[in-house]
Amino acid sequence: MTEFKSSSDNVKETSSKNSFQRPDGRSVTEMRPVKAKVGVIPCADGSAMFQSGKTIAIAAVYGPKKMHPQHQQNPRKGQLRCEYNMISFSVDDRIRPGRNRRAMEISEITKWALEPVVMLEDYPNQVVDVHVNIIQADAGTRCAGINAAAMALAHAGIPMKDMVSSVSIGKLDKTLVVDLTKEEEDFEEGEGPTDIPISMTTSGKVTHMQLDGKIGVKQLQESVDMANVACKEIYEIQKEALKKAVEDIK
Repeated sequence: MTEFKSSSDNVKETSSKNSFQRPDGRSVTEMRPVKAKVGVIPCADGSAMFQSGKTIAIAAVYGPKKMHPQHQQNPRKGQLRCEYNMISFSVDDRIRPGRNRRAMEISEITKWALEPVVMLEDYPNQVVDVHVNIIQADAGTRCAGINAAAMALAHAGIPMKDMVSSVSIGKLDKTLVVDLTKEEEDFEEGEGPTDIPISMTTSGKVTHMQLDGKIGVKQLQESVDMANVACKEIYEIQKEALKKAVEDIK
C-alpha cells in the first residue's frame, strides 16, 4: 500500500530541513565556494584546476598518443587511463606519498565517470592519459578530481559527447545535504553520515554513483535530484572557465 503524506507532514519535513544547522552555516542545498580555471599546466595538452571550498584538484591530460606496450592496443578504439593521487601535504596529517589502494580505486572511478562521454572510437590503438593531483583536501576530492579532469579533457580538444560534473550528496542523521566537508563526513550523531558521490552529464545521465552508509530508496532518489541541480551549477562554472581560456587566446 502506498502511503501519502498529509500537507502538515510536508510542512514539518520542509521546516525540519530549513532548520538544520550545518557546521559552516550553509543551507542544505548550498555548495561551498567554487573556482575553476583551465590552462594551469603549460606543458600538458590540456589542464584544469577545480576548487570546492578548501579542496583543490589539478588535472593534466596528455594525448592522444600511441599506446605502449603495443599488446595493450585496441584497434577499434582508444583507451582512457586515469591516475588519482593525493599529495602528501594535502591534509593536516602528512600522508605517505605514492599510490595506495584508495588511490587506485578512485583512479578507476574517475575513468568510469568520464569514459561514457569521451569519443575514444576516434583514436584506435591510442591512449589518453589523465593525471589528477589533490593538492589540498577537505572532503569531496574524487568529485573535484572528476570535475577538473573533465575540464582538462575539453581543454585538450578531446572530442566529448557531453561535459561531466560531479558532486557529493550526504545524509547527516536523517537530513540530506549538498557538498560535504571533512567535518560533516565525520558526523556521529543519530544515524551518522552517509556519503553519495554522483557524477552526471548536462543531460542528467548518471555516469558514476557510490554509496557509503545507509539510505532509503526515497531519499536516494531525492539525493540524485539534488545532485542534478548542483551539477548544473558546477557545469556553468566549468563552461565559463573554458570560454575564458578561448577568449584569452584571442
